[in-house]
Amino acid sequence: MIEAKVAQPKPFNIPKRTVWEAFKQVKGNRGTGGSDEQSISEFEENLAGNLYTLWNRMSSGSYFPKPVKAVSIPKKNGGERILGIPTVCDRIAQMVVKQTIEVNIDQIFHNDSYGYRPGKSAIQAVGVVRERCWKYNWVLEFDIRGLFDNIDHQLLMKAVRHHVKEKWVILYIERWIKAPMIDRDGKEIARNRGVPQGGVISPLLANLFLHYAFDRWMSKHYPGIPIVRYADDGVSHCRTKEEALQLLKALKERFLEVGLELHEGKTRVVYCKDDDRKGKDEENTSFDFLGFTFRPRRSKNWRGKFFINFTPGASRKACKAMRDTTRRWKLRMRSDKSLQELAKMYNPVVRGWINYYGKYYKSAIYDVLKHLNSTLEKWACRTLKRFKRHRCQARHWLGRIAKQKPNLFAHWHLVRPEVGG
Repeated sequence: MIEAKVAQPKPFNIPKRTVWEAFKQVKGNRGTGGSDEQSISEFEENLAGNLYTLWNRMSSGSYFPKPVKAVSIPKKNGGERILGIPTVCDRIAQMVVKQTIEVNIDQIFHNDSYGYRPGKSAIQAVGVVRERCWKYNWVLEFDIRGLFDNIDHQLLMKAVRHHVKEKWVILYIERWIKAPMIDRDGKEIARNRGVPQGGVISPLLANLFLHYAFDRWMSKHYPGIPIVRYADDGVSHCRTKEEALQLLKALKERFLEVGLELHEGKTRVVYCKDDDRKGKDEENTSFDFLGFTFRPRRSKNWRGKFFINFTPGASRKACKAMRDTTRRWKLRMRSDKSLQELAKMYNPVVRGWINYYGKYYKSAIYDVLKHLNSTLEKWACRTLKRFKRHRCQARHWLGRIAKQKPNLFAHWHLVRPEVGG
């Protein structure tokens, strides 16, 4: 807890307990150090003093954030994304604000906005899009180019002031969005647009901005078109192609009005083709959303009859990312570990894949799980001398273990190694 000090009148009433709870949340989220390179463990070396100093400065109005640290991470489709990482101290301060305002602001958001919201998830968004694709023939799928980097500060602060009554919250949000960025060469870069993607408060601010830029605008101008949005990815369900094309044109104009731009390569009008929709001249009959590819797929109904259904399954990019992850594990090299230890190490990740990507059309991830079994075979050949250069025998051995202990690996209830004699 924060050390007790002699109470002094403060212009802003911020409970010490709130700062303490914010620290625990930030610690649980882990994360790297910011521009001052201070880690969470280093911050904890003088925890009471550091938290008291932060509380004192926030309560008195003398708190100013340090520049955010630019960190590059690779994009799945190539290129880099630049994150702006605040210092540990600034992340705690942002968490204080987030915990203060999130409950009230979240109440105004559109019911079909799913990104970065308590009680909402990506898999819920996928499920809603799936059901609506059965009801509406056309989809406008869109992506906003560089959302976090291009949010208009003036429009954002107008929305913040409308919904936030605490003057200290408004003061610090304005300081955070204007904090400069330190690039890899140590150069300080001024920022007059955007919110740092990597900040604790940034997702909430981005949602608030898009609530007015898109969600509420759609409800006012196109109330008959259902939408699903997850951060900067969105889907609108239309009855006709003409309706979808007209909406696309209107959206381009709307986003330009608020300083945003649609990503041309990730925005498309799609025909939800299935057995009952037999349009032959439509080129676009698939789209990707939150790691799933929506497209016509061969399905089986409860009577055992096959039919073509427009439904989601794990996308090629998602499957490639999962296989790349298993390669980075270098599992076949872990000859120091037993089969049980390997299962304990990797089951949490594999179980997460299955729970998410296996929710719909789970056979789409079977090749990923087969690849994992193949990697286990290589581990057996390398670790167990009797299987050296005998992959077939290793496969049969794993198959027998899978039959005896089907729950040893999280994926064995879906795809088991082959069983030998």
